[in-house]
Amino acid sequence: MSCSVAIGTQWGDEGKAKMIDYFTKDADIVVRYQGGANAGHTVVVNGKKYVFHLVPSGILHKDKHCVVGNGLVLDPVQLMEEVESLELEGLDAKKRLFISDAVHLILPYHKALDAAMEEFRSQKIGTTNRGIGPCYADKCLRTGIRAGEIFDENTLKERVTIALKMKNLELEKVYNKPPFTLEEIMDILTVFRKKAGKMIINTQNYLHQSLKENKKILLEGAQGYALDIDHGTYPYVTSSNPTIGGALLGTGLNSFHVNEVIGIAKAYVTRVGEGPFPTEDTGSDGDRLRVNGKEFGSTTGRPRRCGWFDVELLKQSARINGLTSISLTKLDVLTGFGKIKVAVGYEKKGKKIDYFPSAELGTIKPVYEELDGWEEDIDRVMNYEDLPSGARDYIDFLEKAVGVKITVVSVGPGRESTFLRG
Repeated sequence: MSCSVAIGTQWGDEGKAKMIDYFTKDADIVVRYQGGANAGHTVVVNGKKYVFHLVPSGILHKDKHCVVGNGLVLDPVQLMEEVESLELEGLDAKKRLFISDAVHLILPYHKALDAAMEEFRSQKIGTTNRGIGPCYADKCLRTGIRAGEIFDENTLKERVTIALKMKNLELEKVYNKPPFTLEEIMDILTVFRKKAGKMIINTQNYLHQSLKENKKILLEGAQGYALDIDHGTYPYVTSSNPTIGGALLGTGLNSFHVNEVIGIAKAYVTRVGEGPFPTEDTGSDGDRLRVNGKEFGSTTGRPRRCGWFDVELLKQSARINGLTSISLTKLDVLTGFGKIKVAVGYEKKGKKIDYFPSAELGTIKPVYEELDGWEEDIDRVMNYEDLPSGARDYIDFLEKAVGVKITVVSVGPGRESTFLRG
């Protein structure tokens, strides 16, 4: 049995989609296991840019199958827009994509509540307003609508009617927002059934059977470790578990199936939206990282906050996820910096600490070491040995500091800009 998991190790936007596309060549099935359309996974193939919000990033490989796992919250309209766009590109996505019958569906009232709650808060979370949190809340409250329920129209109407009574009451009475009608919601679900009904299956059973047939499975996370609702910088987190536990819960696989956990890490660190960010650089270096790295959200378009590599953040991610290797992305963005900072620890209230705290992050100060940079352009480098010595020294330093082998390096957006470390 062979199952690999690719996990973001920072605050998301680490280049997971590019690396999933790279690792898909060795897989038979690629599975998204959590999150929703708040993710923006970008893959560049032959100079063409693809952005996926729900469809797994392995879909561009025409001989691979992809799965939307039970751990996602799925916007049916967004999904079909992505699928139909891929079909127009000549990719037979409908034949190669399966949707879990246990996945919860995001409906218009989830998005309306998401926006209304963010507007209501005095301290903003920085939500994407895609309805993610309210849909996960309905899952926990046992009022959600799952994909497998759309085939029994009478029961579906009953379930939607009950949900609407609660949601419309909240929208009107608490937030002074307009309600939704039963017809609006049923129209969306009816169209989804007609377009995607044949794609909806019991994916847990499908994945277990595939493992018995010695198929290789790759699990794709969204967001990153530091946005995990349990282990991240709460409350400035996503509404799901991007970490290893979420990979198992979101697919129905178990720990005995997993033989590899790949951490995807950017050579510097970024964050979108609100929340603590110990190594953020708000000066000219941060601006330079943002421009060089084109750090603007694929989903929201918001400029990302930028800063320096954080060793303790990666060490904590490695511990919680059980990382077996690291793939380092966007190394090329650091070209031209005379000195490159790396945070190797923290000080909290005057005392040095050697862990990533779960609270009072606003009180910690990073302890930096500075490394020599390099001037040579590396975006056309195609093997590790051709990197300048400064870049290789930087990778060596990070590997030793974090304690996990860096096995893959990426120096550009395309497939050809990724290589194994020598």
